[in-house]
Amino acid sequence: MKHLPPLRRRPLVLGLLLGLALAASRPARAQTAPLMVEGHPFDRRVVLAGTELQLNGTGVRAVAWFKGYAAALYLRTPTRDAAQALSQPGPKRLQLRLLHTVPAGEFVRAFRKGIERNTPAADLPALAERIDRFAALVDALGEVRKGDLVNLDLEPGRGTVFSVNGTLRGEAIVGEDFFAALLRSFVGDRPYDSRLKSGLLAGTA
Repeated sequence: MKHLPPLRRRPLVLGLLLGLALAASRPARAQTAPLMVEGHPFDRRVVLAGTELQLNGTGVRAVAWFKGYAAALYLRTPTRDAAQALSQPGPKRLQLRLLHTVPAGEFVRAFRKGIERNTPAADLPALAERIDRFAALVDALGEVRKGDLVNLDLEPGRGTVFSVNGTLRGEAIVGEDFFAALLRSFVGDRPYDSRLKSGLLAGTA
């Protein structure tokens, strides 16, 4: 290139610089673009209750060949440890993307079973009324449809906020212990799906 006339050399230099700039921008775009799981996007960062949360991991709830939903866990600080995910202070979000249309009653049964399997028996009486209230909110949907976006949010001072496709369902359920019981169903010792648990605890943003 040193033998080219200055006017011919300039476009080559500009082209080289542009190529380097585009290459440098690709990793940044990759870090901000949504993560696609089973054809559905999950944001890498969300803001909840004025706090930025990072995508901790994603996974798919599957039984044999049947895939029920894709899920994502958002935390303030990524972690691979279930105990840290449960004890970490501040807002948290469990987000589900439905992959099939199913009766809401199936979710209610799974929800109750998940909590009972992962909550110490001594703690269940204090949760009973709130478990029933949340089950009624889910059951009132009638069915959850393919493509529905479900958010289960912990907002400190408010409780567990349940929304479907951006629409709030009922009042917040008070007590961080209730959200912890929900989360243990996904990442506890006896989770819904061990592969889903591993995905949610990937600890990557």
